[in-house]
Amino acid sequence: MEWYVKVLSNYVGFSGRARRKEYWMFALFNIIISIGLGIVEAIIGLDQVLSGLYSLFILLPSLAVAFRRLHDTGKSGWWILLGIIPLIGFIILLVFFCQDSDVNDNQYGPNPKG
Repeated sequence: MEWYVKVLSNYVGFSGRARRKEYWMFALFNIIISIGLGIVEAIIGLDQVLSGLYSLFILLPSLAVAFRRLHDTGKSGWWILLGIIPLIGFIILLVFFCQDSDVNDNQYGPNPKG
């Protein structure tokens, strides 16, 4: 949960670097919360109201952590635009997000593991 809160507290921090663990723990908690909201909406009978609000709430932090994750691998955050390309863009971004950090400092900052 600490990784999720860390990303939320740095919700407009598009500079710097984010470790793999930070990115994937944030993604895991997003999935868990989304499933929970979906269940609550199904029980109450709401038509994706809570999920929509949560998606708006989490949009900027998700983009910021994705930018920082790409920076950690030595790539510009603008590579996120590959997500516009159906399927192929998603696969390429998934590979980028799974790559290990640059061992040394790069143009985006010091290695967060160090």
